Amino acid sequence: MVRSARQQPDESDSELNLGIEAYKHARYEEARQHFERAVVRDPTDAKAHLYLGTTYAQEFIPGADSPENNVFGQRAIEQYKIVVELDAANVSAAKGIAYLFLQMKKFDSAEEYYRKAIEIDPKDPENYYSIAVLDWTLSYQLRMELKAKLNLKPEQPLIRRAECWTVQDANKERVASGIEMLNKAIELKHHYDDAMAYMNLMYRERADIQCGDTKAYYEDLKTADKWVDVTLAVKKQKEKEQQEQGSTWTVKTNMP
Repeated sequence: MVRSARQQPDESDSELNLGIEAYKHARYEEARQHFERAVVRDPTDAKAHLYLGTTYAQEFIPGADSPENNVFGQRAIEQYKIVVELDAANVSAAKGIAYLFLQMKKFDSAEEYYRKAIEIDPKDPENYYSIAVLDWTLSYQLRMELKAKLNLKPEQPLIRRAECWTVQDANKERVASGIEMLNKAIELKHHYDDAMAYMNLMYRERADIQCGDTKAYYEDLKTADKWVDVTLAVKKQKEKEQQEQGSTWTVKTNMP
């Protein structure tokens, strides 16, 4: 970034430093005011915009549907987007946008920015995992809505119902995407127990759209159960790792 185009650089740096200090001590309103002045004094400073966006995001409360809260979320996204415009390789801003869209249940936009984050940093497992969570959430919601209409309990199979094919058409690609994303996440982070837990969930999603294929249905459930076992084993070994420094990983996680 070209710094010579700055106006009042010393004052901008001062506001940025004061904002960082306030943020470190959880004085978010004070920090926000300093960062707001910093970006006014130097609109080209991506770092100032990133800190301002992060402060807005810190004040945003996921799940709280109020006008004030929504303003914090939207302003955070606006600042992160400015960062991306100024610095296309800034993965923190891309992930920040994706996370906020996810919390706002704007799933298509969240996926778009998680994929942008993958383009910037293809070795970060969290982005693959996050897309998989999106895939599972949307697939599960649609399937449960249909089961409710059919007066089926969540655990009752859908594969013998004619409506199964409708769900398969809607969910098949998302389920395949979710499994692919989770495999990539685990490949990058071998003991990623959260991703392993979602592998269980994704295979259960796939099982319930194996329409008319009982064998495939039970094979997917068997694979899901294996992922449950692997997840528990990894969690236990992590607990042991915390208690005994220097221990090594021995759990095998190469699954289908």
